[in-house]
Amino acid sequence: MSPRVVLLSGGVGGARFAHGLARVVPAERLTIVVNTGDDFTHWGLRICPDLDTVMYTLAGVADAAQGWGVAGESFATHEQIQRLGGETWFRLGDRDLATHLLRTESLAGGETLSQVTARLAEALEVGPRLLPMSDAPQPTRVVTDADGVLDFQPWLVRRRAEPLARALLYGGDGSSAPGVCEALLHADLVLLAPSNPYVSIDPILRLNGVRDALSGKVVVGVSPIVGGRAVKGPLATMLGSVEGRAVTAGAVASHYGDLLSGWVVERGDEATVEGGAVMGTETIMGREDDRRRLADETLKFAEGLQ
Repeated sequence: MSPRVVLLSGGVGGARFAHGLARVVPAERLTIVVNTGDDFTHWGLRICPDLDTVMYTLAGVADAAQGWGVAGESFATHEQIQRLGGETWFRLGDRDLATHLLRTESLAGGETLSQVTARLAEALEVGPRLLPMSDAPQPTRVVTDADGVLDFQPWLVRRRAEPLARALLYGGDGSSAPGVCEALLHADLVLLAPSNPYVSIDPILRLNGVRDALSGKVVVGVSPIVGGRAVKGPLATMLGSVEGRAVTAGAVASHYGDLLSGWVVERGDEATVEGGAVMGTETIMGREDDRRRLADETLKFAEGLQ
């Protein structure tokens, strides 16, 4: 029987790795817990960027070129709001808006984020169980020297990750969504997606009960750093500005510390990792076949650690 796998995920890299896992792990044996620390409200709508990126990717409707949003999107609403003088720094497509409208309406009607997510995922025929990390807001904020503390999306999107991040603040009550800790406790294997550790994985790990649920588990991560560069996003700069670390696969492994049982890196990056079980392979997921291959190789590597 296939192992029960839980993936902690966020962002485009996490979504692509989740898609690969969904092709090699039976849906009923795979749970994907997604970061919600970058959720925010825009145009009066509740936006969940990581949740939607993972959901659209698993459903096969994501924009393949940019990795987020919906394929074949139109932007008539966005263009009209711009014409009327509204805020347009965060680009939302017309099909994507349907998700945010339904989510916001459902939350206002008393549903939890977990309930709304399950319903949307079912409508889009997403096979694996998809869980937000929390039903309560757990906002990630960015501490900077020049401009103090900034909300995450304005820092990342509006300011293009400038000024430099010096630290991250994780708000909220620390509660995890129903089913998150239970899934971790019953998992045979926990995987950390190739996502930014500071803004995608740490927000999940800091929630009440999560670290305890991981105690004694085989935890294998996939490096988001390839050959001294971040595949996507501001991680390369953040490693230096937040922790003073070099931009290496080993630096991210050191950040996770003894949580890891094993670490998957781009072939050639093995020497940057000090100690522990390491597997080198091709980690770039440019094609769907690459996602499946990386997922399969990661699972086989993890089996040898159990």
